[in-house]
Amino acid sequence: MTRGMPAPSTPQLSLFDEPTPADAAPAAPAPQAHAAPSAPSIPSPPAVPLAAVLAPAVFRHPNAQREIRLREHTVAYALRRARRKSIGFVVGIEGLSVAAPKWVGIGEIESALREKGDWILRKLAEQQERAQRLQAAKVDWRDGTGIPFLGETVIIVLDVRAGLTRGGAVLNTDAEALPGVPRLTLHVGLPHTATPEQIRDVVQSWLQRQARRVFEERLTHFAQQLGVRYTRLSLSSAQTRWGSAGADGAIRLNWRLIHFAMPQIDYVVAHELAHLREMNHSARFWDVVRSVMPDYEQVRSTLKDDVLPVFD
Repeated sequence: MTRGMPAPSTPQLSLFDEPTPADAAPAAPAPQAHAAPSAPSIPSPPAVPLAAVLAPAVFRHPNAQREIRLREHTVAYALRRARRKSIGFVVGIEGLSVAAPKWVGIGEIESALREKGDWILRKLAEQQERAQRLQAAKVDWRDGTGIPFLGETVIIVLDVRAGLTRGGAVLNTDAEALPGVPRLTLHVGLPHTATPEQIRDVVQSWLQRQARRVFEERLTHFAQQLGVRYTRLSLSSAQTRWGSAGADGAIRLNWRLIHFAMPQIDYVVAHELAHLREMNHSARFWDVVRSVMPDYEQVRSTLKDDVLPVFD
């Protein structure tokens, strides 16, 4: 069950529940059929493992008890003894975690780590880059800050006059803005002495209201196209799910989708509504999604790669 969501009373499927391949070394290539002789060509240089081109680095988990040298790199990892039959590796934003049975010795654990060294180093480098992107994505809640809204940048303007309006925030659009210059400003009904927490709370409430409005419009649109009926919409703040669908027709969508452009929102909406026809991730299910969104695979990839603004 995803943290931050209540236990469902009916079967549910989340957006990214489809199975993913286990972490393993690439399979050996299949043998190729013999072809007729051709003109000699210059052989390509052999592929160089990522670990070999990384500058020597230190990757340290905050709860590390042990460390190991992988290639020229130092990896300090957190080791946990668990009731399991094999050694498991998890590379997260904090670093490398290892879970191993009580009866497995340190030598065997580190032998397994060296065997998976290239994979571990590659994942650590990816997570390090992601951590840097997350750090850069932290919002500085003040007058003039920009945040993504429907795929564009909206500039926050502290304006006490906006406090007289319902919701305490007003979106203004500058149709004559120059290319590359944000055309959207969100006038927030707070004084310039407002704290970052006050600004964040007003902006977040406004974004959540916009999310519900947009999601309801797109659910109505795609439900008609797919010939399905959803029973209710609720907003989620889950960390690892964009959406879920219940067998009773209940749809749950992450309000943070409002940061994305409409194609990404439409994909998640269509995905969840498609579950009301196919409560699985079979080929038939993807055919249903494709029927209303032929380019869903390209749009879906952007949801996995993009880093959203960090509000806290």
